[in-house]
Amino acid sequence: MVAEKVFTQLRRGTLEFCVLALLQGEERYGFELVKALGEVDGLVTTEGTIYPLLARLRREGLVETTWRESGSGPPRRYYRSTAEGRKALAAFTADWERFRNSVDTVLGRGRQG
Repeated sequence: MVAEKVFTQLRRGTLEFCVLALLQGEERYGFELVKALGEVDGLVTTEGTIYPLLARLRREGLVETTWRESGSGPPRRYYRSTAEGRKALAAFTADWERFRNSVDTVLGRGRQG
């Protein structure tokens, strides 16, 4: 159970950056993001999680939106990263790599000792 809680916290803390990464150079609508995340082991999420996250990212200026007609239903809101969103993702990526390397170092030492 403890490992499951830790994994949930890790996912919660990184999900917004995974979304920003999926929006690098490509516009997507919300359900498209849910599907893309669902294809990656451990990142399965729901519309109930993704839409509030996208709204927050929009309020923070990390994504911007446009509405487009859909051939298969109501208009869709498409999301794309802003310059600020790309900066935030780059900063997170650098921090994540440093953090991941640190944890890998400690875990590797734990196995050797």
